[in-house]
Amino acid sequence: MEMRVIASALVIMTAVACGPIAYVNEVTRRASTSVDAARAAQADKYAPYYWTRATQYLHQARVKAAKSDWQGANRFGRLATEAADQAVIDAEIAAKDPSKRPLELKPEVAPAKGDSKPAPAKDEP
Repeated sequence: MEMRVIASALVIMTAVACGPIAYVNEVTRRASTSVDAARAAQADKYAPYYWTRATQYLHQARVKAAKSDWQGANRFGRLATEAADQAVIDAEIAAKDPSKRPLELKPEVAPAKGDSKPAPAKDEP
């Protein structure tokens, strides 16, 4: 009888620990490594869409993990890995071919209002 209790407790403890173990593999190893590879490929310059997507998904994975939502954290970790891998591919293509690079907006496209104050959100009484 005592052996069954110990075996049951061991099975329960193992099942509870699966989420954090998968998180370590999915987010801490894979996603972080993929985002680091994208950073090395200068994805922030050559593939800003996928770079931003990857970094935000990685951040969200860590937020979910902080709340012990391991399933959500692992899902965001997978999305971060996919976006970072695509960022590396796009950055390598853009680095070789300037016509594939993202558009760089010139300052005169949408100039900021110089010294003027922003309009108030609410009329003053």
